[in-house]
Amino acid sequence: MTDRARKPATSGTTLRCRGWRQEGLLRLLENVLAVGEDPENLIVYAALGKAARDWASHDAIVAALKTIEDGETLLVQSGRPIGVLKTHPGAPVVIMANCNIVGQWAKAEVFYELEKKGLIVWGGLTAGDWQYIGSQGVIQGTYEIFMRVAARLGVTDLAGKFVLTAGLGGMGGSQPLAGRMANAAILCVEVDETRIRRRMEIGYLEHHAPDLETALRLIRAAQAEKRPISVGLLGNAADVYPEILARGIVPDVVTDQTSAHDLVYGYVPSGFSLGEVRALRTSDPERLMAASTASIVRHVRAMLGFHHAGAVVFDNGNLIRTQAQRGGVADAFDIPIFTEAFLRPLFAQAIGPFRWICLSGDPADQARIDELVLSLFPDDRSIQTWIGLARKHIPIEGLPARIAWLGHGARTELALAVNRLVANGELRAPVAFTRDHLDAGAMAHPNIMTERMKDGSDAIADWPLLNAMLMASSKADLVAVHSGGGGYAGYMTSAGVTLVADGSAEAETRLRVALTNDTALGILRYADAGYEESFAAAERAGMTARLVE
Repeated sequence: MTDRARKPATSGTTLRCRGWRQEGLLRLLENVLAVGEDPENLIVYAALGKAARDWASHDAIVAALKTIEDGETLLVQSGRPIGVLKTHPGAPVVIMANCNIVGQWAKAEVFYELEKKGLIVWGGLTAGDWQYIGSQGVIQGTYEIFMRVAARLGVTDLAGKFVLTAGLGGMGGSQPLAGRMANAAILCVEVDETRIRRRMEIGYLEHHAPDLETALRLIRAAQAEKRPISVGLLGNAADVYPEILARGIVPDVVTDQTSAHDLVYGYVPSGFSLGEVRALRTSDPERLMAASTASIVRHVRAMLGFHHAGAVVFDNGNLIRTQAQRGGVADAFDIPIFTEAFLRPLFAQAIGPFRWICLSGDPADQARIDELVLSLFPDDRSIQTWIGLARKHIPIEGLPARIAWLGHGARTELALAVNRLVANGELRAPVAFTRDHLDAGAMAHPNIMTERMKDGSDAIADWPLLNAMLMASSKADLVAVHSGGGGYAGYMTSAGVTLVADGSAEAETRLRVALTNDTALGILRYADAGYEESFAAAERAGMTARLVE
């Protein structure tokens, strides 16, 4: 691996750019590579989610960010900078569009053809717009799901409960730690031993079992003692899940976060080594796709077996049910999606995964913001509990960062308070704010985020497009529109936003306008779909008069 591929993001207070808006975005670009899965190839997560199209494009982006001034905007098309245009001081520093293919052409095979020609790149969700913060990026969402599963089981947490899952990549890597935080005994199956080692190195995974017998023995012992534990097992989920089912063992909770969305560059089929899969990606991708589909069929049929045996089983957002249904599993969608099953009441109130990244690189800045969050929201039991858990369990990856599920008003309140801390010198350097694309008004994905919407608006992509235009109109520092690539091609469109709190009055205005409008649109989206929670949220926020009948 080259030295440039995985090196720490720049920290401290020295600027290389014309201002902190530009410097902040540059540090975030550096950070997603520092914590990414395959930085040598600019891949951040999910097999294909890239920070830039190629190294030449990366270097050109860096050069542009170092020279661009307020009042200028860098345009990025699928990971490649195409120009800097004169705009105005309140305009975004960066506007980007990644992997947006015209509807009838938005298919995996078209994406692969364009990608091989060097014309397009999938930005994932938070990879291509430099918002990924490592494994913790989805950890609170995973934890929240586990805690809602516990409530469904009639218990306060998952102590004594067996959670079976698979996938320890950039997204799935949060599962073992989130499971432990929910007090579960969690077994994570992973086909790539380097990923198991990486999760252990960064403190997300406790044990690496040499075989299934050992793994199950560790799980059973922890269950008996109601002791949290996380165990990694090298193996293929398409083999391990059916074997556990055949033994008559029914976990309490079953899910999966393998890269099932991509049958060529993501999922590894049973019976193939990693080396064989890498070779087939170029020599015979059709054979690889067929083998991956066959494995996913076995994989999902086992999940359905657990479902029918009484386990709480859910799709964690990787299209595994879709692939299985294509392979002939007619009842694949008997398995619910996590958003509808557990999180929709939160999204309907515009409560979702909000993030901040300390550009100083100083853990003391993170600790100060933790204290600020606790003081600002003393009556929010979820936030109080979460910050305590995060401080105890979550190690720092790259620039110190935190994620917390906050909603309308709360995000703005926190960001403005942080901006004041930057202004008065209580924080060593500015702080970047962003969120997951999987947010109330920012994603259309009929098999994940918007599955089974009350009004049937699952496939309407107007909302993320409105979100991006609204964020550009609201003076955000970076605005992005992403659509699916690889196996996700044609399945989703989402929008991303980043703002830098540099302590200035201008930053205060940007933060107030953009963050307030971002969550307001989320409430409007769900109110439009008829969700009672959104009407209640609108009333609490004084937005009721703004709703158009």
